[in-house]
Amino acid sequence: MSANLIGKSSPAEVSGEVLGRADLTRIAAGTPSASLLECDLGQADLSGLDLSLWTFHRCNLAKVQLNGATLEETRWTSCSAPGADFRGADLREAAFSACDLNNANLSGARLGSASFSDCRMTGADLCQAQVLDASFKDSLLVCAKLAGLSFRDMRMEGLDLSEADLTGCDFRNAVMDRVRLRDAILKDARFKGADLRGAELGGIGLAHAEVLKGATISHEQASQILRQFGLCVR
Repeated sequence: MSANLIGKSSPAEVSGEVLGRADLTRIAAGTPSASLLECDLGQADLSGLDLSLWTFHRCNLAKVQLNGATLEETRWTSCSAPGADFRGADLREAAFSACDLNNANLSGARLGSASFSDCRMTGADLCQAQVLDASFKDSLLVCAKLAGLSFRDMRMEGLDLSEADLTGCDFRNAVMDRVRLRDAILKDARFKGADLRGAELGGIGLAHAEVLKGATISHEQASQILRQFGLCVR
């Protein structure tokens, strides 16, 4: 990487470079933050680094290792990060927009006040992540591992949670707008006070409807559940 791309006091701007751990360590030592545009960090070991306030735009982060990294208030736009490892990372107040996070591992990550908008997160693992005040909007979480997470009091918009593992999740008082729960695993999930009228509940038959106890659903949704049990609703 060209040395003249690294500022000593002002934020660095790096474009179109292939970067590894040594490069990012050098940048971090000379600037309070950095903006990376269309850089290739694929499979780089960046575990444990402090990259707070950094910006990543259209970067390749496939299978990058960022486990244990400090990534507070980072910005990620249109990045490709399938299989990225964010285990235990500090992502508080981070913002992901239009990113590919398919099969990413965010287990145990600190996601307080983080936001995910228009992201692809199929198969992502968020088990034991801290999601207080985090927001998820217009994103695919098909087959994602979300067991035990609390979405209490959240407004959830445009999410596809089809076939996701939602075992033990707390959805109390949550509002779901354009949310798909088709064939999701809902064992021991809590929905008391939740407004599910904007959710797609396909695959939830009468035998499993008890998990929705205390939630508000529409007449149409109730009829759909009863029809799966063979009852005719008029």
